[in-house]
Amino acid sequence: MTQSQPDKDLSARSPFAGCAILIAAMVVMTFLIGFSVLTLFRQFNEIAKFTGEKPVTIEVTPLENKEPELNNLAERVETFRQGLAGDYISTLSLSADDVNLAIASYDAFKELRGTFRVTGIEGDQLRIAISFPLNGRPRLTKEGEKGWIASDSRYLNATMIASPRFYKDEVLLAIDRIEVPGVTVPQEFIDQMSPYRITERYLTDKEIGPAMKKFTRLEISDGKIVITRNPKETPVDSITDKEVDAGATRLFTTIGIAACAFLGFAGIIVLLGVRAKARKARNS
Repeated sequence: MTQSQPDKDLSARSPFAGCAILIAAMVVMTFLIGFSVLTLFRQFNEIAKFTGEKPVTIEVTPLENKEPELNNLAERVETFRQGLAGDYISTLSLSADDVNLAIASYDAFKELRGTFRVTGIEGDQLRIAISFPLNGRPRLTKEGEKGWIASDSRYLNATMIASPRFYKDEVLLAIDRIEVPGVTVPQEFIDQMSPYRITERYLTDKEIGPAMKKFTRLEISDGKIVITRNPKETPVDSITDKEVDAGATRLFTTIGIAACAFLGFAGIIVLLGVRAKARKARNS
């Protein structure tokens, strides 16, 4: 007796396709997690090559016997602050010594002490001695530490060469290069770190935040940083959204490309499997 058509159609139906899709989804998820972890650890390994286990001491300008310089800086800053509320052009010129003195004397900049110092102004760029903490390789927590995962900090002890730029009411540093003695810092790391949003923390400051919103021009002239407020000028961002977001999106772009390639491969495998099963069912 031959098998009826409905029975043949029923036998042709198979859970293979659904199971294959579920398996493919789980494999893709496992792949993405593994790829992300592998990428992360590779980054940490590369960062370890040009960072140190301990910070270096960055000089902080001593304030002893600096009263004339402090008074001069305070007077110029106050004159500029008052000019921000006026209807005339107001400028503030800061030398490298002025910047370092401000870091040492103003409480708003205390977080920069011992980690950031302008060592020179050359052309349109600043030379900055830095000792920045970075996250190290993840590890399981030790006794007394909270949570499950922790890391030992690494320190970027280097000289940063950067240009000050404007972006949406804040001052950024567009990094040209980072110099570490005896080591080459990969361009990929520099691209991810640049632009460095050094003044982002001050956007919510009651005094500095509103003041930065009134800046209309930022430039380097005659070895000094010159900040200008011209009520007849409209400030223009000297750096784009794309440049600001580039570092943050680069990793996600890489993961996205890898995921699409793997999904395409998995889709082909599933399609071939479904066709093979259907062909087998038709021939049975």
